[in-house]
Amino acid sequence: MRKQFKQTPKRNPNIVLIGFMGTGKTSIGKRLSAQLRMRYIDTDNVIERDSQRRISDIFAEDGEAGFRKLESEAVDKVSKLYNFVISTGGGVVLKESNVSKLKENSIVFCLTASPEEIYKRVGHQTHRPLLQTPDAMDTIRTMLAERAPYYAKADHTIETTERTFDEVIADIRRIYLRTRYSSKPKYNTKRYGKNSARRTQREQLSTPRRSRNS
Repeated sequence: MRKQFKQTPKRNPNIVLIGFMGTGKTSIGKRLSAQLRMRYIDTDNVIERDSQRRISDIFAEDGEAGFRKLESEAVDKVSKLYNFVISTGGGVVLKESNVSKLKENSIVFCLTASPEEIYKRVGHQTHRPLLQTPDAMDTIRTMLAERAPYYAKADHTIETTERTFDEVIADIRRIYLRTRYSSKPKYNTKRYGKNSARRTQREQLSTPRRSRNS
């Protein structure tokens, strides 16, 4: 009789979605997790569950600084997971240690959109504390400019303006599956969008062949 060994579940890297509010992190994250049969978690949901308060109430009672502290605690928890699609808040990148922790066992994708597209998606929403200003459009432009260097630290950048969920998800899936099964370093920041039909062939052509004597 053959001895049977219990198979240990493979620890696949997480997919982390960062980006400004309204870029589709939650909607895309949930659909992506279903397609890849990975579990889904949102850091904002972790914050609300652990604090027993809504995000808007935390901002009102503790200010942005209080919220960012809870956000870092949530990041510390989710960064220890595997096989998850993780959506994050738009400002999670403002603390460098958050990004470092998320990158430990994850591939980080930044979803982007134009200011006009973001305003069209979320400008009317009243549960966005940082947009409760006299000129939401100006606020969006200013915050995008301020956060651009932080979002640039993602492993890959995916444009979502005038693109369907399926188109964006297809890009992320292709990159994730290729990177997951590759022995090459994963942190090779690239941008993908409407004109992204290049990629794989160009990357293969630019990769030097290893000498047989090496």
